[in-house]
Amino acid sequence: MYLLFDIGATNMRIAISRDKETIVDGRIVPTPADFNEGMKVFQKTAHELCGDIPVNVVVGGVPGILNAEKSGLINAPNLEEWEDALLKGSMEEMFHCSVHLENDAALGALGEAVFGAGRGKSIVAYFTVSTGVGGARIVNGKLDESAFGFEPHRQIVDGEHTLGHYISGSGIKKRYGKEAKDIDDPVAWEEAARWLAVGVNNAIALWSPNIFVLGGAVMRSRIPVEKVKSSVEEFGHFPEFPEIVMAELGDASGLYGALAFVRSL
Repeated sequence: MYLLFDIGATNMRIAISRDKETIVDGRIVPTPADFNEGMKVFQKTAHELCGDIPVNVVVGGVPGILNAEKSGLINAPNLEEWEDALLKGSMEEMFHCSVHLENDAALGALGEAVFGAGRGKSIVAYFTVSTGVGGARIVNGKLDESAFGFEPHRQIVDGEHTLGHYISGSGIKKRYGKEAKDIDDPVAWEEAARWLAVGVNNAIALWSPNIFVLGGAVMRSRIPVEKVKSSVEEFGHFPEFPEIVMAELGDASGLYGALAFVRSL
């Protein structure tokens, strides 16, 4: 039995696989702000899925920057009470097996590369635009190595402000004073698409992908992908442009990334 999870600031998605190929059952439960309460909810939900069947491996994503050992979060703006907690150790005690943690956006990238819009491509770039801007580079079906993870949100795009300032849900709320879902002005979203194109252009220059996959709640519902594509082409920096496509797996991308990770063990 393989236990897969994707812990977000709002919800936890927890699922199981029996064969490393398919996800057979899953649950979505609210994520408690308190770490200890979160572990209780996680354990209860996992037990509902697994029953008395032993768990071989646990793999999942968490929303923030992991420490060098990948044993816990050192920066989690939307789950501050989880910072510096013994996340990996707590799960190892629960299930008495190996536990592997990754950044949630990185596992989303892996899921899309192996099972989603990037399948069949050797080098996949991925951005997710939601509360923040996450992403990663996938090479031959595996998460590319890095010293401290991938943080596209933090790239400076105008000499002063970050990409996240212009296109993330949190950045948009600060700039406009309301949630992204409540902004209907097409000009605002055309502008966001243009700024996203700057970030995509920068990532293409550094990552040289065959395909660029764009996902996340803000991307799916608001930012026009065709405007992103046309803006990148207008910049004209590359002799050939990678495909720029929408993600296919939606909110399940992190679980499928965890499944892909299990397959590589």
